[in-house]
Amino acid sequence: MQIFDPRQSMSSNKFEIFHYRDAKFEGVPVHQHDFYEVYFFIGGNVEYSVEGHSYHLRKGDILLINPLELHQPRIGPDQSDYERIVLWINKNYLSRLCSNDVSLSRCFDNTNPDHSNLLRLSLSQQNYISSKLTELLEESKSKEYGSELATQALLTRFLVELNRLTMAKDKNPVTESEPSPLISSVIDFINIHYCEKLSLSRIAEEFFVSKYYLSHAFNSTVGTSIHRYITLKRLIHAKQMLSSGIRPTTAAANCGFNDYAGFYRAFTAEYGITPAEFIKSGIRNQEFEIAGTSIAKQ
Repeated sequence: MQIFDPRQSMSSNKFEIFHYRDAKFEGVPVHQHDFYEVYFFIGGNVEYSVEGHSYHLRKGDILLINPLELHQPRIGPDQSDYERIVLWINKNYLSRLCSNDVSLSRCFDNTNPDHSNLLRLSLSQQNYISSKLTELLEESKSKEYGSELATQALLTRFLVELNRLTMAKDKNPVTESEPSPLISSVIDFINIHYCEKLSLSRIAEEFFVSKYYLSHAFNSTVGTSIHRYITLKRLIHAKQMLSSGIRPTTAAANCGFNDYAGFYRAFTAEYGITPAEFIKSGIRNQEFEIAGTSIAKQ
């Protein structure tokens, strides 16, 4: 069991796995990662929100979270232990584990019409997933001979099985709670128009509702304000642009920020580093990966 680490960024350029159990959980704000997340729920009273969809979790449930999706666990008022295993996987590392005809990221693909973030399994499937995650957790801590190769093999096999389970469930996906038609439409509107000048007033007028009603309904469904949701979506797209080589000033303008100063403040406040530092960290990671690949081939 590990002490909960509130950071939302990876220290490894491969994967990280955690087993947490908290008697009292302070919670985390709505957030997004630059990596894939597999969340295996073991116990507690948790309502998990992913892009406006709300899932009341049962023991053994799995959540599959895409790097672009905003999400947040909401803990119930009782004091039952909140326990889960969380697996983070670097996008580039996952890509290298795939073959030409097998995509291990398929289970995270939210463009699939049958996709659901929630995977609800039978008891035997739950036991299988639990055992494989525990095995992966133990091997990842091992210092024994060949542990890195063994860990990669375990992770690859686990992801193959996870995709098989997802493909079987796609025909009957579990959706605990759809967002209201209004909130769903507002989310779609923001995702399309994030690069434009957006405000609570404009969106309320667009959907013929009062600002007060829209603000309350959005916050209670999504778990954050419309203003912060818009900012986070802009930052997500800005990070993608920075990663592809676009200059920070251009990324800020293309993502709807009024000026670079506002973008700089929002980026630094959300991620704890400046846009320039983010670009440098990406370059360092690429150099590390290239060096690691070249060593492996020697």
